[in-house]
Amino acid sequence: MRVLIQRVTASQVTVNGEIVGQIRRGLNLLVGIATTDTLAELHWMAKKCLELRLFPGDESGRFDRSVQEIQGELLVISQFTLYGDCHKGRRPSFDRAAAPTAAEPLYEQFVTQLRQSGLKVETGKFGAMMQVTIENDGPVTILLER
Repeated sequence: MRVLIQRVTASQVTVNGEIVGQIRRGLNLLVGIATTDTLAELHWMAKKCLELRLFPGDESGRFDRSVQEIQGELLVISQFTLYGDCHKGRRPSFDRAAAPTAAEPLYEQFVTQLRQSGLKVETGKFGAMMQVTIENDGPVTILLER
């Protein structure tokens, strides 16, 4: 599983010209599910996303607070292209990305675990063509992989 975490001041996702998810200060999570992922990876990733200290606690700018501690919001977007392998040829291979039938239930479980935090959690639409607007704060971007 791969999650590209971006600290944001705001983010939204649009499908067919309609906003389907929108947040203010918090984290934008782009989520890729691999063919080998299990619930163990999901639990670890959800906990890590909620507990990582990516927000400043004071004027020093140090990363002292998590999204939970600041009562931030989460926008979760499925993105199989995080598993694009570009080592050979000119077209990425997505062999390591889980098929949609396997990835969607795992993605939904990941979202459910994040929602158990009590924070506002918005999503895109699994498998749809989406336009994501991200106001990256910092910029702070972290790649988590398990």
